[in-house]
Amino acid sequence: MINPRFKLSPLKLQNQLHKFIQSNHIHGHARSKPTKKPRPHKFTRNQLRPPIPFLDNLKQCKTPDEFLSIFNDFNVMGYKHDYPSYASLVYKLARARRFDDVEAVLNFIRTHDIRCGEPMFIGLIRHYGKVDLIDKAVEVFREMGKSYNCARTTQSFNTILNVLVNGCRISDATELFAKAPKMGFKLNSVSYNVMIKMWLGNNDWRKAMKVFDEMLEREVEPTVVTYNSQIGFLCRRGDVDEAKTLFEDMRAKGRRGNAVTYALLMEGLCSLGRFNDAKKLMFDMEYHGCKAELVNYGVLMTDLCKRGLIDEAKGLLLEMKKRRIKPDVVMYNILIGCLCKEGDVSEGYKLLVEMQVKGLKPNAATYRMAVDGFVRVEDFAGGLKVLNAMLHSDHSPRVETFRCLCSGLLRCGKTDEGRFVLEEMHKRKMSLGQDLWGVLATDFCKDDEFAIEYLSHLIAPL
Repeated sequence: MINPRFKLSPLKLQNQLHKFIQSNHIHGHARSKPTKKPRPHKFTRNQLRPPIPFLDNLKQCKTPDEFLSIFNDFNVMGYKHDYPSYASLVYKLARARRFDDVEAVLNFIRTHDIRCGEPMFIGLIRHYGKVDLIDKAVEVFREMGKSYNCARTTQSFNTILNVLVNGCRISDATELFAKAPKMGFKLNSVSYNVMIKMWLGNNDWRKAMKVFDEMLEREVEPTVVTYNSQIGFLCRRGDVDEAKTLFEDMRAKGRRGNAVTYALLMEGLCSLGRFNDAKKLMFDMEYHGCKAELVNYGVLMTDLCKRGLIDEAKGLLLEMKKRRIKPDVVMYNILIGCLCKEGDVSEGYKLLVEMQVKGLKPNAATYRMAVDGFVRVEDFAGGLKVLNAMLHSDHSPRVETFRCLCSGLLRCGKTDEGRFVLEEMHKRKMSLGQDLWGVLATDFCKDDEFAIEYLSHLIAPL
């Protein structure tokens, strides 16, 4: 795979794209000779359509500079890029948040009338939404038909509507929703679900119900998501009986609830202290044709852990095993977090090891809870052991965890271990902070007249 490392500015990228145009395909400037040929394709007998060499090589790239580099290397070899190439490049650059480069590629696509499909623009709108570039997302949606000759469907409309809602642009979302018919979009259940979610998120039940009534008037069939958003809202504000009434109405209309529906009702019951009713509801699910899933057990385990009933929470794991439901990382995290907060860190660590033995990879939250637990009980050696495993798994603790662990190790006289933690903090550009340095200096130096000089030597390279 070609892997040169250089960064093109948006202007340079745009100039290079224009320089090497041939038959409306990009032939951008790159090195006169690629360092390595792209890997050849091996066709298999069962392939329905031939694979695309550029995309196979692009999948192996890890940095944005590599994306642009390999794109240009293929140009040099005469490869003619088409829609899949542009879409993949735009997606990769957007995911890496190289939006200046995205703009340069889009400008080339626009000025040379290269036809691209709606999925590329939908993906870009979502990426802009994730980084709160709402106006950019709106601009892409607006220009799809005008500048890119790409027909917009209700799917792209729903995408921008959701971006506006998630970005708290309530008035813009309301205006766009009202204009949909005039813009040629036929509103569907997703459109209404987004607006219902918006009003419920703003605690406006009346307006949410107005949208729901309009949905029914226009004969748009409500989905499970439509009901779940309303049931969840009612349960969160304590109106569990009203939520159950809505649930019964949903079933009467032939719409079955899913595991999430039951989990929301169970969570509402638990919040009112009705754990037994919640557990009974979970076992009633199967009678109504819905199998209990991890989310349902997660609700019960969370409630038990909140009340400090650890043995009962552990019992749920055994119950899941009997029902052949495999716990996931989230389930283990609930229990590990509870054990660590209660001070039973050794049991929490055993569960961490157990989940790994069963083939589950701990995530950042798993490690952080364990490290914080060891630090809380001042078992700094245990905390360092988990920290090492965490770092080897490409996860990182919070700066507060680093600080507490470092402070504890140095106070215990483990200067080599403390230095290791300091070095790891330095790699991540974390600082202990001026106040904590003062505490460390005081604790570390109070019994040794030469300690201040030693501590200065310890931290000098950092």
